Amino acid sequence: MARDHGSQIKDDALYEELRHQGASKEKAARIANAKANGSLDHESTRLEDRTKQALYDEAKEIGIEGRSGMTKDELIAAIRDR
Repeated sequence: MARDHGSQIKDDALYEELRHQGASKEKAARIANAKANGSLDHESTRLEDRTKQALYDEAKEIGIEGRSGMTKDELIAAIRDR
């Protein structure tokens, strides 16, 4: 049975498992609490499965320069290199 980590941690068992896997206390708490309240997004997609426009938007958000002239493969490589 999982130890009670107080009211700050909403899913004690998941928190302990994440800590056992090497996650920091902060990261384990964020993930455990997000899963407990249903806001953990499991709908992520591989970069190769995204549209060029979605990749462009992400590149813009993270500040990759020269993105407007990049191909889809170049956008993927640039995002991965960040």
